[in-house]
Amino acid sequence: MRPALQSDLHAALAKLPPTFAHDLAAEAFSLGLAITSSDGTRSPISLAMTPVVLDTADLESRRRLSEVLARATLKTAQFALRERLAILMSALSPLERAFAIAGEKGLTTIPTTRVDYFWGPGACALEVNATIPAMQGYSDIAAGALVSHAAKAWGADRAATARLVASAQVNSRALYDALLQAHRQARAGNLPNRIALLCRRNDAQLTEQQFLAAAFSRFGTESKVVHPDELDIRECLCVDGKPVDLVYRHLFLRRLEESLLGAEKVLALLQGSHQTLVFNPPASQVEVKAVMALLSKASEDASLAQSIGLGPQELEAAAVSVPWTRMLSDQASRQVALANPDGYVLKRSWDYGGRAVFLGRSRGEPGFAERATATFGPGDWTWERVCAAAANDLRGGGFIVQALVPTRPTPHLLCSETEGAVPADIYVDYSGYASVGLDEAPKWGGVCRGSASPIVNILGGGGVLPLLTDDIAEALWKLSRDASPGKPSS
Repeated sequence: MRPALQSDLHAALAKLPPTFAHDLAAEAFSLGLAITSSDGTRSPISLAMTPVVLDTADLESRRRLSEVLARATLKTAQFALRERLAILMSALSPLERAFAIAGEKGLTTIPTTRVDYFWGPGACALEVNATIPAMQGYSDIAAGALVSHAAKAWGADRAATARLVASAQVNSRALYDALLQAHRQARAGNLPNRIALLCRRNDAQLTEQQFLAAAFSRFGTESKVVHPDELDIRECLCVDGKPVDLVYRHLFLRRLEESLLGAEKVLALLQGSHQTLVFNPPASQVEVKAVMALLSKASEDASLAQSIGLGPQELEAAAVSVPWTRMLSDQASRQVALANPDGYVLKRSWDYGGRAVFLGRSRGEPGFAERATATFGPGDWTWERVCAAAANDLRGGGFIVQALVPTRPTPHLLCSETEGAVPADIYVDYSGYASVGLDEAPKWGGVCRGSASPIVNILGGGGVLPLLTDDIAEALWKLSRDASPGKPSS
């Protein structure tokens, strides 16, 4: 991280007129930084006006770590499937289990994964996402909108602004490159003619999928967002009467077990003997948090590490970046959590959205009891009672207990439609993208989220912070320094 450069850029941004924050938020919302409700209405995702700045070498180091951790997690999940371990199998729904077992030996390629961290003096990897590792589009919208508006405000011409924006928006391109390379590896060097981005109607992240489809088309491959009921499967998938070679799946398998319009068509797509490739392949087993507990244990247990097949690089990555994590059903692990509530957090093994997460140090706050009531039902919820209830709750594979990663809120400016730039102290996390099984790794970046709560999640009320590399941040800061007071933007 470049704290001095970040501080200088934050100070320069803070001097811009109040309308800057309003216009920035409006532009990001128009580009797709939004949550879509089930009725189709859209609400903006909170956006910080102040970015996180990383030097290029640091970002590359984080990418390599995320790649190694994603590969180690896939190996650990495959081991759990081979051994039919209850900690994994009980977490999966019938459909997820069927796909996991079917892919037990053959799943080697995952074009896009996302490793979620808290990053302090070092990396602390909290979980790996491989089912829908989203936010590539959101991250590019946030970074691109900030760079575009700041460069224009400080007098950059249109061509220079466009170059900076293109440099800041890396994840959409990396996702596109990853999908094309996965197709090329599976199809003897051939590239897809068309890409379909598959999501349910009024998916919460529909606008992000639309942003990605537009980006993929701009990069050179005709792409379109499609919904399950629109699928037409013949020898291959057809959309609007035209064949589609590759599907980017943005759809939870569990949605297919609900009353989802077109679920049978998605199942046919995933199971059928047609020519269309589907990425990411179903891989719920990879992101079950019990697998992270196994990986954590393997970093201290040479026999387990050997059984999983972890190499020295993977073991070192797990040892230095994965916090101590175990299954709460293990009595010894439960006693560790009970003895030191401030040092541990409980999480449901297979869940998303930050819903069933309990921080021991927050046990005296109203939100702790509210979260416990929503998860377990009414009660007088102390830490001890939550631990007991979680240990006996086997839904989603039960709970894991994980060493709490100490975090502190940091000052940022948030965009407000009515107040302009609003100072706020927020908790900031970092997520690194990576690919598994590709011959050449794409140039992935990352994404930063922020929240007033230490449980950082977009659907839980969090927002996005623009992530910039030091060269882009320095270019913006020089523009701000060179801009004369009152100079009109071009």
